[in-house]
Amino acid sequence: MSNLLRPITAHKTDAPSLELTGVSVRYEQTVALDDVSLLLRRGDCVAIVGPNGAGKSTLFNVVAGVLKPDRGAVRIYGSDPAGHVCVGYVPQRSRIDLRFPATVWDVVMMGRVRQIGLFRWPSSRDAVTVRRALRQVGMESLAKRHIGELSGGQQQRVLLARALAQGAELLLMDEPLTGLDAPSQRTILEIIGQLTADGVTVLFATHDLAQAQQHFPLLLLLNRHVVAFGPVATVMTTENLLHAYGGQTHVLTTTSGALLVTDTCCGGGEPVAPAIGVAGAAPSIMPPPAAEVVAATRPLN
Repeated sequence: MSNLLRPITAHKTDAPSLELTGVSVRYEQTVALDDVSLLLRRGDCVAIVGPNGAGKSTLFNVVAGVLKPDRGAVRIYGSDPAGHVCVGYVPQRSRIDLRFPATVWDVVMMGRVRQIGLFRWPSSRDAVTVRRALRQVGMESLAKRHIGELSGGQQQRVLLARALAQGAELLLMDEPLTGLDAPSQRTILEIIGQLTADGVTVLFATHDLAQAQQHFPLLLLLNRHVVAFGPVATVMTTENLLHAYGGQTHVLTTTSGALLVTDTCCGGGEPVAPAIGVAGAAPSIMPPPAAEVVAATRPLN
């Protein structure tokens, strides 16, 4: 059944915002997720890190209800994810066709489609919601601008506003800072901080370990299974990082502390389900980057 036709599921107020229990996903003979369990409360802010092919994209698809796990259970505020409108997905802007003739207002209003319903026009209430979402990300003054005319940072904020207009209380953010300049990155990180303070739960996928340990109170270190989850100090240890990145990792001692270098040029890709919001796409292999170098901003434990 299309999500547009499903009844909207009410929250159980005392339930965790997200609970995964023994979730496993396979693509033919390839294990994408293996016995993943995770519990998050309202307002938790988690960076998901791990090597290429670790299962981050698969995890997002499972949480969003796009992909059903082969084993295990997923609960959003106590119930199956399929009936929720509170799960918002914020993709990298590179996955959006910016040539599409839509204004900033139009793009953010797309987040209201489920609430508006089929063959109906937006109401004044929808307009208020869109305006509030644009104000939250500092884009209200550019509401009439074409999405393709904006800078990369502004486009990413519009995609975040679309999720907020949807009523997202659980945000899945797929490397949203990739390709953005430092000021734009700071702006989005500040917005995330405001949202979590207001009770929005954030899952933020990134390859940047330094960024993750500097800006996020909780880390999920993933390599198809949960290597470690918790505060930065307990997750970012040499033992955990070597476990997650395996033979692709080298820890180099420098005058500034420890430098973690990971080489993923020969690693395998992650089998991924169709991208969230992209209909008709077949599962495929996500190609690995040529190389990845990340540095810890402080000595590793």
